[in-house]
Amino acid sequence: MSRLVVLCLSLIPFTVAAQDAKKEIEKYQQMLGEGSPAELWELEGEALWKKPQGPSNASLEKCDLGLGAGKVPGAYARLPRYFKDTDQVQDLESRLVSCMSALQGRSRAEATKRVFGNADTPSELEYLVAWIVGQSRGHKMAAPVSHPKERASYELGKKVFFYRAGNWDFSCASCHGEADKRIRMQELPVLSEPAGAQLAYTTWPAYRVSSSQLKTMQWRINDCYRQMRFPEPEFASESTIALTHYLAVTAKGGAYRGPGTKR
Repeated sequence: MSRLVVLCLSLIPFTVAAQDAKKEIEKYQQMLGEGSPAELWELEGEALWKKPQGPSNASLEKCDLGLGAGKVPGAYARLPRYFKDTDQVQDLESRLVSCMSALQGRSRAEATKRVFGNADTPSELEYLVAWIVGQSRGHKMAAPVSHPKERASYELGKKVFFYRAGNWDFSCASCHGEADKRIRMQELPVLSEPAGAQLAYTTWPAYRVSSSQLKTMQWRINDCYRQMRFPEPEFASESTIALTHYLAVTAKGGAYRGPGTKR
């Protein structure tokens, strides 16, 4: 028997075990998703959307998320996108901050003084994000790249995804650039390919069981930078929005399934 045949036969038990483990992990994730506590965040987010606040004592019900003032269903599936009033490509969180300023008269400093909450006290933005993304459940991802600034944002995001730096010389692609990678129970899909991006991007923002918190996409990117030993990005910076835009465009056509539930 050749050495090649012996090697292949020796890998069979491992392959079978790996496939069995993957099925069990998928079953566990499905159980987590049933009756997700994210529903509580969604309910509170809807209440905050309708609550008059700020110097103008106004709600966010006239906020334009890209489909027209106050139109929420399907809006998240079409973000990030270019907005003429700010002359910027914006993701959901940066757009909400703009609406807080324009409609409610709140300063950016006040609107962003607490962007990430904790298990005891979630942030206002986390609540709002949970409700808004839930209104896109089942909608196909369709972030646009027709405007010149949208194309520039996408290209910047692509560059950021593959850019290696930091103490460990990591990039996003270090974890999400090759098939069949996993950290503990978490599979690492290839996010530069449509199938992988559709699998992962369409379930964020997500409720994390391990921390009893709903985490936004801005948090997810910030935490990835932390794990790569990069400096923490400024909230809603151009680079984080561009990276989100790249992932959203790559996930085009996938049905949004969030807020998801993670370990």
